[in-house]
Amino acid sequence: MELSSVILTTGSSVGFFRLVNTGFRKLPMPESACRNAWKWRNISASFVHSCITAIWAVLCFFLHPQMAEDLIETHSVFSHALVSFSIGYFIYDFFDMVVNQKLTQSWELLFHHIVVITCFGLSVLSCRYIGFAVVALLVEINSVFLHLRQMLRMAGNAVGTLYRVNSIINLGTYVVFRINTLAWMTRWLVINRDNVPLLAYTLGSVGMAIMTAMNIVLFCRLLRSDFLKSSARENKKDKEM
Repeated sequence: MELSSVILTTGSSVGFFRLVNTGFRKLPMPESACRNAWKWRNISASFVHSCITAIWAVLCFFLHPQMAEDLIETHSVFSHALVSFSIGYFIYDFFDMVVNQKLTQSWELLFHHIVVITCFGLSVLSCRYIGFAVVALLVEINSVFLHLRQMLRMAGNAVGTLYRVNSIINLGTYVVFRINTLAWMTRWLVINRDNVPLLAYTLGSVGMAIMTAMNIVLFCRLLRSDFLKSSARENKKDKEM
């Protein structure tokens, strides 16, 4: 893809998610979510991005399996467009949080978005490491269930079979598509150290370290919130009976 195509795809993505946000503004909202309508729309837009990107990332490797053998040079226009599309989403989400949320509440995600936009931007502009970026986007498979969890909680459905099933799938896909994927990417970066320029290696290493730390912290929070606390509540009920 040429620079003009990258700019067009990224800009169109920003506009698309602005429209998605506006669309959710017009749709009915759970009564309990009305207390923080902006957050409901923000998470809903993130859910849409995760659904699109998760399918798109899998299709990239399915339609162009050679990319899995060479994550540096080999890629298709389809996969290049995916990374450009995701940059647009992260730009949209970055400014959505800056405008609507306090910095003290969103600094972690804002920092995450800056790292992702920088690394993905380097990839699409140089037309290298596209395959590596698509591997990174496989984490969006888990994000589908992660965002659905937030939406269920905001809708007041933090109990029941649906929430419980989603919590189990969320934790399982978290291990497979976040922790394992990040571990594999870190291993790949170390093994291919001699094939990666110093700047790209440094950005990749710093980015991976930050993502790994953030994901471990989030995993502990999820485990404590959805499993350890619920087990404690059940034990308390059993003692009362």
